[in-house]
Amino acid sequence: MAEFSPVPIDPQLPPLVLIPARGGSKGIPGKNLKPVGGVPLLARSVRAARGAARVGAVWVSSDDGAIGALAEQEGAGWLQRPAAIAGDQASSEAALLHALRTLAASAPLPPLFVFLQCTSPFTTGAQIDAVVEALDASDANMAFSVVPWHGFLWRHDGQGQGTGVNHDAHLPRQRRQDLEPTYLETGAIYAIRTTPFLQAGNRFVMPVLPVPIEALAPEIDSAHDLALCEQLAPLLDRTAAPHPEAAAGGAQR
Repeated sequence: MAEFSPVPIDPQLPPLVLIPARGGSKGIPGKNLKPVGGVPLLARSVRAARGAARVGAVWVSSDDGAIGALAEQEGAGWLQRPAAIAGDQASSEAALLHALRTLAASAPLPPLFVFLQCTSPFTTGAQIDAVVEALDASDANMAFSVVPWHGFLWRHDGQGQGTGVNHDAHLPRQRRQDLEPTYLETGAIYAIRTTPFLQAGNRFVMPVLPVPIEALAPEIDSAHDLALCEQLAPLLDRTAAPHPEAAAGGAQR
């Protein structure tokens, strides 16, 4: 990792939103432009960000002209990502670091930023605000969206046998409600303190704060996932409540 160089931070600025969305995808070609419920995945992420009341500017990092054009059409800015960090092996962190450094070259950065992934099509502005507010009120360096997990988790031990993760199978079977609470990372929303992230180059800058979101939050990693989300869209889009502050005008950008 490159040596850390401080950047100017303006504590008065609202969190900016970064949405990495490269053009290539082996699993689902052109994935970030695929529609769910008639709306491209990228557009869904930008609209969620613009529907949040606690964030400011929205930027899309992409190497793809069609993605960049759609980002601007939806009211976001387009940061052109170099090809060297747009391949299959490129990390989201590389795109985030490039975006922050590019923006810092022309203006101070806010103390927090939000990282959204297009593969979570049902993210809402209210959920983004909940994660930002949780981080703001904590001593953590990052907060991320999770959903409660109520099942019995298993893994294989060194001998290939099953062993309980969140329960002891040698003891009498517990009731689900008596299990220690566990959470599944949704992969949708990450709110991160800017300077610690630039120092570490990793989204999980300890200490971290899981923020439970009481909603279905499927991720799209395969064609099957995409088909499932297409089926869910009429239900989840209809039941998603608009954010009250966003409905009244939203954040200034």
